[in-house]
Amino acid sequence: MAQIRKMDCQVMIKSSADEFYNAFRSKPQFLPKMSNGLIKDVKLLQGNWNSVGAVRLWSYASEGKSQMVKEIFEKVDEKSKTMVYKLVEGDLLNSYNSWRNIITITPVGEISMVKWTMEFEKQNEDIPDPVGYADSLIALTKNIDAYLLNV
Repeated sequence: MAQIRKMDCQVMIKSSADEFYNAFRSKPQFLPKMSNGLIKDVKLLQGNWNSVGAVRLWSYASEGKSQMVKEIFEKVDEKSKTMVYKLVEGDLLNSYNSWRNIITITPVGEISMVKWTMEFEKQNEDIPDPVGYADSLIALTKNIDAYLLNV
């Protein structure tokens, strides 16, 4: 029986935790502009942009390939600046039975830490760990940080 696995990646950023959190929490429709080409497009399919339960379709680049994912904005904790997204369709689910992205933004003195946690269940043991996807999340985080610092 397959098991749920976790993989984390952390990035220190210069943007404030509030500013970075608000980019994901309140302005997801602007993330393609902020991402410097990593996110190609995002469409709202159900609900409204900022509400738990919203369904969004993302087109993005990962490991040099164009990919697509449909997600449900599952949960938010304003106090801890944590958001949870459950993937329900898309390229990642060709290799994984289930997938959740959890992002937490924490102030650390004058800077902030962005922690991405990927929770996934591999379809079989031959599926590699999603290191390339983690690298894409790190690049995305750095690109959004750079954008926020220049506006």
